[in-house]
Amino acid sequence: MYRNSRGRPGVVLAAAAVAQFVVALDMAVVNVALPSIRTSLGFAPVDLAWVVHVYALTFGGFLLLGGRACDLYGRRRLFTGGLAAFALFSLLGGLAQAPWQLVAARAGQGLAAAAVAPAALALLTTTFPEGRDRVRALGVWSAVNAAGGALGVLAGGLLTEYAGWRWVMLVNLPIVAGALALVPVGVPAEEHRADRPRLDVLGAVLATTGTGLLVFGVVRTGTRGWTSAATLSTLGAAAVLLAAFVLAESRVRAPLVRLGLLRSRWVAGANVFVFLAAAGQFAAFYFVSLYMQGVLGMGAAATGAAFVPFSAGVVVGSVAATRITTDRSPRASLIPGALLAAAGLAWFALMSPDGGFLTDVLGPSVLTSVGLGLCLAPVAAAATTGVPRGEAGMAAGVLNSARQLGGCVGLAALATAAAGRTGSGTGAAALNSGYALGVLTGAALLLVAALVAATVLPRHRPAASAPLRAEPELEGTPS
Repeated sequence: MYRNSRGRPGVVLAAAAVAQFVVALDMAVVNVALPSIRTSLGFAPVDLAWVVHVYALTFGGFLLLGGRACDLYGRRRLFTGGLAAFALFSLLGGLAQAPWQLVAARAGQGLAAAAVAPAALALLTTTFPEGRDRVRALGVWSAVNAAGGALGVLAGGLLTEYAGWRWVMLVNLPIVAGALALVPVGVPAEEHRADRPRLDVLGAVLATTGTGLLVFGVVRTGTRGWTSAATLSTLGAAAVLLAAFVLAESRVRAPLVRLGLLRSRWVAGANVFVFLAAAGQFAAFYFVSLYMQGVLGMGAAATGAAFVPFSAGVVVGSVAATRITTDRSPRASLIPGALLAAAGLAWFALMSPDGGFLTDVLGPSVLTSVGLGLCLAPVAAAATTGVPRGEAGMAAGVLNSARQLGGCVGLAALATAAAGRTGSGTGAAALNSGYALGVLTGAALLLVAALVAATVLPRHRPAASAPLRAEPELEGTPS
């Protein structure tokens, strides 16, 4: 139906979904392998966490730049280039012989992912028009995205235990190859335009540096604390740079992020929602993983397998969300989804030191995952409602940045609260108490997200969304 101007929609959806799967997979797949990585490469205990943190740092720091670059230089070009770079750095990570080599490879993966993630979402929103087609496409994309994150723990455990830790990096190669093979089949190319706006270099520097410092400051709170001079100075510098970014964006012709975009109730409401939901979701995922291993004594592979029902629940929720929001406002799914996820996390908070998987994990896992599945596609649909094609990458970069920053800030803040509750205790009861507090706080964040959806997002989807303001764009050529 859209083949002449937007390529082949089914192929675009498949390529975007596979690419998003591998990006989400790498957010979690390395975690379970950390002990083996430390032994193999000789990491110092204080440096090991950077195998995880550096990916979040470069991914979160460059998302706004990656999103806008999609609009200016071509969505397919950023998509394919980012995937190729992701595969290269995955290979280098799998072959690493020293700690610095693996950390550098993980940084490269995060940088490549910052191009792939907004490009994948922008390809979807420019291929599928607002309404039923876009909601269905985003439903598939969001289910695969969530499955990548949840199955990352399972894959990490199985690969580490039966194949070796290097395969948590090398497994990306065939997945990326599959996505790249789909590109020439039906992902549309973009014309080169002589009047293409120049990249906002000042905005790119300010946004990337400011966001990077924010993520850096937050992830270091686990070792430095929130009130340390290093943390306060880093976060203060990030605040100054981001304030300068906002000022600069109001004064350039083709900004990295057009501030008028954020005045839309759709865009603003969706990004606040996803920030809060990600803060609660990421922290809960972290605490439940620790509970199963540290309190219930489950092994790495068993812990990964325990998240399979979670993945299934997300798929069920995503399918239901597609049906609910086909002809309704996204809030019709976001509000019950956030409430259901909050109820699931509150149930998780009843975890017991003497509990078990069937009594303390399975039920709340299914409830939480269905609730989150109800939110994933609708929040992406809301964040792109009324956005012109020429700013699809911009909107995708903002949404991905909000999700990444929400996850980083939420995890760091809730981990600090949990550590304070645990205190100096090391037994199962002390750990359980801290984990329960963290999960309960995550439930509260999802309740606030539901309130945002109810009060900020419009009740009805516009029949034909008028673009917020058209920007020069790169149109697709027939494929």
